[in-house]
Amino acid sequence: MPVALVWLLAFTNILLIRGESNDAICKDHFKLDPRPHSVSILEFGAVGDGNYLNTLAFQNAIFYLKSFADKGGAQLYVPPGKWLTGSFNLTSHLTLFLEKGATILASPDQSHWDTVSSLPSYGRGKRYRSLINGDNLLDVVITGDNGTFDGQGAVWWEWFESGTLNYSRPHIIELVSSKNILISNLTFLNAPSVNIHPVYCNSSDNVCIEDSTINVGHDTISLKSGWDQYGINYNRPTTNVHIRNLSLKSPTGAAISFGSEMSGGISDVTVELLTIQSSHVGVAFRTTRGRGGYIRNITISGVILSRVDTAIVADGHTGSHADDKYDRDALPVVTHVLMRNFTGEGIGLAGKFTGIGESPFTSICLSDIHLQTSSESWVCSNVSGFSDDVTPEPCQELMSSPSSCFAGGGIYGGDTAARAYYSW
Repeated sequence: MPVALVWLLAFTNILLIRGESNDAICKDHFKLDPRPHSVSILEFGAVGDGNYLNTLAFQNAIFYLKSFADKGGAQLYVPPGKWLTGSFNLTSHLTLFLEKGATILASPDQSHWDTVSSLPSYGRGKRYRSLINGDNLLDVVITGDNGTFDGQGAVWWEWFESGTLNYSRPHIIELVSSKNILISNLTFLNAPSVNIHPVYCNSSDNVCIEDSTINVGHDTISLKSGWDQYGINYNRPTTNVHIRNLSLKSPTGAAISFGSEMSGGISDVTVELLTIQSSHVGVAFRTTRGRGGYIRNITISGVILSRVDTAIVADGHTGSHADDKYDRDALPVVTHVLMRNFTGEGIGLAGKFTGIGESPFTSICLSDIHLQTSSESWVCSNVSGFSDDVTPEPCQELMSSPSSCFAGGGIYGGDTAARAYYSW
């Protein structure tokens, strides 16, 4: 399931993004019975020639399907073809199904994209509404037989890089304050900004991303929770996230990143079974003075890296500010991070850990990590933790605090052992 950038900011009660594997761990969260009602976008006058603008057809179809919300919901079927459209909103108890050979094409005309207020945790200006939108929705499935969403984003990136955009770029899918969402068996291409953006969704927990292939020019999966004082005040953390069985490639970014906008907090994240190739960074933790918030209780295991410039980065000096009103004394906390069972070949730098002097990164625990590096192995400052069975040998700062990584005689082994051994 080729996908592009997934940006996750204060998550949904249950959000599942997955491909076609039969061993998906989150499948029991969803009972995917067929919807009792189904219509084709053709019934609303849509034309799949790649030129006809189908925004009104999609809007009318969704409006019609709202009437089935209390009757078991309904499905909107998109047959093979190229379906050009501007922004439209989804409704609850809906399945949007893209048949094999079906492509929903985002219009490259700015006039086909409405503007909306910025997110309260980001706090400034307006932004373009995303292509596919949902607000306060329940029970939404976006799936297909490997159908495609094509954001046709090249022109947006040109406008962005030239500084000619008046507002922030749109995403392909944005779901706000919603619950019980499944996105599966689809291809996302050429996003104007981010491909899948769930935000402020109910209790901000229980998220699964699995069985996907992601290849983008920036971070492939990025966990965030708000920007400076706006994120601190809005106070919506990202928590209870499970990411597994992914193939990732990011030549100019990180395969998995936390922050740098993390002012609402990020915690209780499990990442496992990753293959990371031809990327700038494997795993990145980013923050800076003024963010506040925290990144804590993170476990990352079972990672295979190949041709990666820097395997692990934890940087306390990364990221711009929303405006000049941020509190310079709002110091972020990065603590209780376990990384174990990493192997890598063709690695430039094993790790670079640069915490903040007044708020060092603590309890950074490394176990069973073996990387073939071509340059200086580790760079460390304002960080403490412990390492066990790590090559090349880590810096002294990561051998300085064994008590933070041991409890009951062993370093955290994951799964059941985690509860018995690890101190958090």
